[in-house]
Amino acid sequence: MAYILAVVGLIILISAGDFLVRGAVNLSLRLGIPAFIVSLTIVAFGTSAPELLISVSAILHDQPGLALGNVVGSNTANTLLVLGVPALMAGLHTSEINTRKNYALMLLATLLFMGAMFLGPITWIHGAVLLATLAFILGIAIKDARGHRRDFEAVESADPKMPGRWITLYLLAGLIGLPLGAQILVDNSIIIARSIGVSETVIGLTLVSIGTSAPELATTVMAAIRRQADIVLGSVIGSNMFNLLAIVGISSFVGPMAVPPALVAFDMWIMAGAALILIPFVYFKQDINRIWGAALTLIYVSYLLILLK
Repeated sequence: MAYILAVVGLIILISAGDFLVRGAVNLSLRLGIPAFIVSLTIVAFGTSAPELLISVSAILHDQPGLALGNVVGSNTANTLLVLGVPALMAGLHTSEINTRKNYALMLLATLLFMGAMFLGPITWIHGAVLLATLAFILGIAIKDARGHRRDFEAVESADPKMPGRWITLYLLAGLIGLPLGAQILVDNSIIIARSIGVSETVIGLTLVSIGTSAPELATTVMAAIRRQADIVLGSVIGSNMFNLLAIVGISSFVGPMAVPPALVAFDMWIMAGAALILIPFVYFKQDINRIWGAALTLIYVSYLLILLK
């Protein structure tokens, strides 16, 4: 039953995140907030809301390993699985995409997060530094985007004709579903971890992180099929930055997070190594072809087998 309820909680969580994005995007555009600001802030925050609610709920349950494992596992899955599977299916023509600045900022976020892990437990002081860095990065992104304002159709989930009652319903469904789904998923993940003799950290690195990365995987697969490599790579880089800076930063204000030694000794370095794997594709104009896609996917599967062993 715990497995079934965990899946139910995950479905509620993902659906609620989508509802929140739809409602927030259309409300913001209705209020006259520029589309490019909506895409850089509300959409990014909404798609990371499941990970945020899981981390906050885990901290309230005194399970910091689940909270941090979720972040580390999500970033590892984003880089290896969310990029690997689409590349394996269709290949990604990334050689002509300029993501150097955003990738450098992602590496900065990774270094700051690793520093906080080494200095753990992670407190609101560390969180304040991470959130200040996020504000700085968003400021750069908004400045760069001012000359490239996008219309309604360029923002995912935007519908200028959506009635106000539907906007309200989407917002309510998201705001109610997110904490409910997170509560169900965290409670039953802890039960599963104890029943099979693994730590909550491992559950966060595997079951929870893969589940919360499922929407990004579905999006990148469709983008790869449509030959939109810029969306695939940009989505992964943006999601990783937001996970490290926003989720950990906000969660630290809920309560201090003790850092499990295993995360610092092993999993954190896998996450960092996965981030560095992108260097040839970002700086040396290499395509993520099917061979690379197979390699990334194989690395991730091998990592999961090591964890579960």
